[in-house]
Amino acid sequence: MIHNEIERIKLLHALNLLDTEAEPVFDRITRLLAKTLNLPIALITLVDSQRQWFKSKVGLSITETSIEDSFCAHAVARNSPLIVNDAVKDARFKTNPLVTDEPFIRFYAGIPIRTIEGYPVGTLCAIDTQPRQLTNDERETLSDLAGLVTHEIQRRETALLSRSYIESSDAQIKANEARVHNVFMNAGVGIALISAVGKWLDVNDALCEMLGYSRTEMEHSDLNFQDITASDDLENSLRLMQQLIDGRIDKYRLEKRYLKKDGDYLWVNMSVTKQLSPKRKIDYFVAIIEDIHARKEAEESLAILRVELEERVAERTKKLSRANEMLSTSMIQQVRSESALRKREAELSAVLENANDAYISLDKTGIINAWNRAAEETFGWTRHEALGEHVDTLIIPPEMRQAHREGMKRFIDSGITKVVGQRLEVSALHKDGSSIPIELRISAIDIDGEKVFSAFLHDISERKLVAEKREKEALQDALTGLPNRRALYELLPRAMARVKRSRKSLGLLFLDLNGFKAVNDTYGHEAGDIILKEVASRLRDAVRETDAVFRLAGDEFTIVLEGLTSDVADSKRLAKELLQVISKPLITKSFTAHVSTSIGIALHSVNGIQTAQQIIKSADSAMYEAKRAGKGIVISSS
Repeated sequence: MIHNEIERIKLLHALNLLDTEAEPVFDRITRLLAKTLNLPIALITLVDSQRQWFKSKVGLSITETSIEDSFCAHAVARNSPLIVNDAVKDARFKTNPLVTDEPFIRFYAGIPIRTIEGYPVGTLCAIDTQPRQLTNDERETLSDLAGLVTHEIQRRETALLSRSYIESSDAQIKANEARVHNVFMNAGVGIALISAVGKWLDVNDALCEMLGYSRTEMEHSDLNFQDITASDDLENSLRLMQQLIDGRIDKYRLEKRYLKKDGDYLWVNMSVTKQLSPKRKIDYFVAIIEDIHARKEAEESLAILRVELEERVAERTKKLSRANEMLSTSMIQQVRSESALRKREAELSAVLENANDAYISLDKTGIINAWNRAAEETFGWTRHEALGEHVDTLIIPPEMRQAHREGMKRFIDSGITKVVGQRLEVSALHKDGSSIPIELRISAIDIDGEKVFSAFLHDISERKLVAEKREKEALQDALTGLPNRRALYELLPRAMARVKRSRKSLGLLFLDLNGFKAVNDTYGHEAGDIILKEVASRLRDAVRETDAVFRLAGDEFTIVLEGLTSDVADSKRLAKELLQVISKPLITKSFTAHVSTSIGIALHSVNGIQTAQQIIKSADSAMYEAKRAGKGIVISSS
């Protein structure tokens, strides 16, 4: 455990380096390290509370690992460099998945990267897939390059402290300016104010990032919303806007496509309301714009998946970046007079009331003082019922209420929090008592010396269901209902790891049907499907509950046997039983079929060093040897 771990993690997150894009200043150092020491892998790591994330990497495709698997977590806990000449011979690391599997680490050398006050936030590390020892010159090179990384991070820390001091000294910003800035900065959607003729009056950074235009290009040019609306969608958009102008509707919502600056189309969900001047004329329109391109692509992919089961649903598009200092500067300039302040208050009210996400504002005791229409729809409580009530009695599940109260008190007393400023997925409570999965982001601001909390909450029930369905379909064979090849490759390494703990062996049976092609050729593919489903059913019924049956492809099946006490004997006994089970004739109304199987066996014992791929290959080779020996035969690779 590192001394002052909480302060270390707090400072690491304040540096704003985690989960950021690659930077040349760091990439040059890792490239130089890899080239100078002739290494396949060089990394600059940041060690978080539960993971290590790679700010710069050479020779590695992954971006992070868990803290349990991390060499660097050991390095940051030391006052001196950590050098492991051969990980296989080191008791701390010889069973580490990064040693036993990709990338097969054998050599590791890591030097902690420290902040101005000496907190170790990460390492510069050199990695090889072969054992080795560093010369004195190589040690000096590693130390010098680590010094360059430390200098860069301390330089950024100094800039961060300076910026924090300047920001904290600006006590003239009024309370409502802070609230408007906070809402716009943390909004998960694009926000725009549009004139009656379609000109962009004001846009936030989230919308600029969606469309690829700068704020200047959108606000200070002749560009209007008609110019970037897809031609097929423009007529409907103009029709709804005219109805809003004529007073026939108070607001409208539609899905449409924008043409981004790079020429690609972007699907958005737009909610539009109007703001009237004191003379009841159209002053401007307020548009809340949500990027739904990922959802549209997912819908298209799901439609294809119904026809071609092997295709995958397209990945979500990147999340919107947070709005930053440009919005803050713009907001300060716009809220200089009383009239501008009243205008911003009206804008804030319109944005909050028409936001797609539920918005809740709380005082420091947890009493609700703002509750928008989306919150009413999400949680079932009306605004009248919610205002003045304590938030934990309305939407926080009973088992989480004590932790919520303690967290609020800790933040008020010390400023320490694991929730404020983070994007979290938690469970909330509906008025009818049902549980709702939500995505939550809470921000805290000071108004007249008092803490006020603003929370945006988004119901992610549909997203959870889609993800669960997608994962199930990805791991299951559509015809037989058995786990598929991908499921085998996920389960087998875990089963092999359990061998070391249980001290009992593992067997892999590789089965290939004999006579299956003749059934297909004689009775057709529908008969072949019946055979495969019946074979799957017989295999499931014949094995133990602790064993797992998989269909790889065609007429190939595998079975993972765990907890074997007599390696070869147990495996061969079950294999011979399966020969009899499969060879029983299959009788249907339209045909009677006879198939058999050939079985290859591969074993993994406590002292085994094979990988999952090697065990599968061994069982496959044994199966082909069984086929050559006359079919309907069991052969072990051992």
